[in-house]
Amino acid sequence: MSLHGSGLEPMELFSSMKYSIKTGSPSKISSDCVVALVWNKGTLSDEAKAIDSASNKAISKIIRSGDFSGKLGETQLIHNPAGVTAKRVLLLGGGERRKLDGKNAGKLLQAGLKAAMKSKAASVHFATSSIEVSGRDGAWFAGRLAQEAEVCSYKYNETKSKKPPAITTRTISVAPSSGSRRKSVELSLKRGMITGKGVNRARQLGNLPGNICTPSYLAAQATDLGKKHGSLTVKVLTEKQMARLGMGSLLSVSAGSIEEAKLIVIEHKGAKVASKPHVLVGKGVTFDTGGISLKPGGGMDEMKFDMCGAASVMGTMAAIAEMKLPVNIVGIIAAAENMPGSKATKPGDIVTSMSGKTIEVLNTDAEGRLVLCDALTYAERYKPRSVIDIATLTGAAVATFGSHVNAMLSNDDALAKSLLECGEESLDRAWQLPLWDDYQSLLNSNFADIANIGGPRAGTITAACFLSRFAGKYKWAHLDIAGSAWNSGAAKGATGRPVSLLVEYLSRQKS
Repeated sequence: MSLHGSGLEPMELFSSMKYSIKTGSPSKISSDCVVALVWNKGTLSDEAKAIDSASNKAISKIIRSGDFSGKLGETQLIHNPAGVTAKRVLLLGGGERRKLDGKNAGKLLQAGLKAAMKSKAASVHFATSSIEVSGRDGAWFAGRLAQEAEVCSYKYNETKSKKPPAITTRTISVAPSSGSRRKSVELSLKRGMITGKGVNRARQLGNLPGNICTPSYLAAQATDLGKKHGSLTVKVLTEKQMARLGMGSLLSVSAGSIEEAKLIVIEHKGAKVASKPHVLVGKGVTFDTGGISLKPGGGMDEMKFDMCGAASVMGTMAAIAEMKLPVNIVGIIAAAENMPGSKATKPGDIVTSMSGKTIEVLNTDAEGRLVLCDALTYAERYKPRSVIDIATLTGAAVATFGSHVNAMLSNDDALAKSLLECGEESLDRAWQLPLWDDYQSLLNSNFADIANIGGPRAGTITAACFLSRFAGKYKWAHLDIAGSAWNSGAAKGATGRPVSLLVEYLSRQKS
């Protein structure tokens, strides 16, 4: 039928949005929609004042009527305002001007873009040259605009017989803040666009159902990515190859499934061959029933999202290849399906990892660490500068942080600090938990070198303690994204996190 028997064509999910810089009076900008900020209590931005003056106080009249107050994220559309070239003016609430930090700027951009795209405007101009975001420059704001535009334009329609209407917005322009260098703003727009596409790639992979997005499908997508970008080389290890390497831990997870596990390796060669790479390792459990330690039925459909760590690695590798980052980067995806078949691993079974360490599998639903530990050992061959693994690993992370933050643990303080800074910069925040030896004894086993669970307490920490046993030869950080990787309820869907954080971190590295 089509791609790899899935019934789907290769991913064609990215918008054809174009981004540019426009200067001049906002009342004279030729666009289907001009966006102007109004601060809390109806205080007009400089751009809103210019439009108000040209339109016979159209904005002031709306504010006096009480229909618009300028609270953060509030929107109000004005059609065909007199004296203004644009067909529409979108008032966008900025909240309290002195409280406009990066987080609030992201919120107002999301609100403005959603309203502008809903209006079916083909071209949108953000008249925001007077905006000042605390601790950020104009280039950051422009980049965030492009990233949020890509994310807002995403619609899942792959498995729907009736496709939702496409976004009509095709061009977005921004007025740079005074003092901003045009070249810096242009580069930031491009980087924001590429990062947004990387986020959407991760969302798409996460949203696909488990009967389509199998380990083989992930491998095929990686192969397609390698064909598209000359800086990428891709290799896929089969179960036989993994067995020869001694990956008994990873293979124990796929033992009960008809779907063959894959170890997917994507290498970005952006620097000299001798330059040691940074490595990303993604958990790619394409569906997690829990295995013999079967999960409850309620909400089990969301276990298709258990490969969002792998999806974030794929989205990040696509982004850094398109950015042509001058650094060597390796993405390793440990892909498997966890099923309770007749050959499935049982609680109490003991498996041997690639490192030679034996593992007592006390709970087959603690499978993420079993696929990751062999991938972390495999990463040693690259003599990496840093290794970051990304995994939807523990319910304890959800209980601790909800959906707002990525849990982070690390064996290197400098790496941890850098990731925390990159999380703040990219609005994809992380929070560090302790990786203390005090917790290691909880993983003791009477029958093997280590148990795969540490009991009911400190679940996120003991999971990281388990992984740390296999990451001792390099600087390593673990991102538990069990809470941040997807939303439940009416807004159910993958978020694409932490692609933004990872792109920010890798962009800062030097060859």
